[in-house]
Amino acid sequence: MASAAASYIRRWTRALTEDVGERDAQEMADSSREEGATHACDCQRGDEVTLIGRLRSVEARSASGRADVVAGFFDGTDEITLVWIGRRRIHGIEAGTRLLVRGRVGERDGNKVIFNPYYELRADAT
Repeated sequence: MASAAASYIRRWTRALTEDVGERDAQEMADSSREEGATHACDCQRGDEVTLIGRLRSVEARSASGRADVVAGFFDGTDEITLVWIGRRRIHGIEAGTRLLVRGRVGERDGNKVIFNPYYELRADAT
């Protein structure tokens, strides 16, 4: 009985002192792995991947007369930039949205990027 109480107290103390961002990232990474997705940290240029995560940021950019929607996607392990070329806005694509994305990983300015990914809006796993 004392062992069970000590274990409970350890878990409770860890939950109170652990960084919320780290715990959130770990839960997101575990959830995406359980759903059969690849982790972003394991992706390399040229890989065809399926990822599940959340959009951290979304912005519309205009460069040389062309509009793009650019989003920062995070799956709990690493961030990948998603770029939809020729789009000014995409319904449902906003910061905080949970997505499943598929595409080929590329590289731009030393960062991982997927251009024109296939995507599915996902319900929050709560």
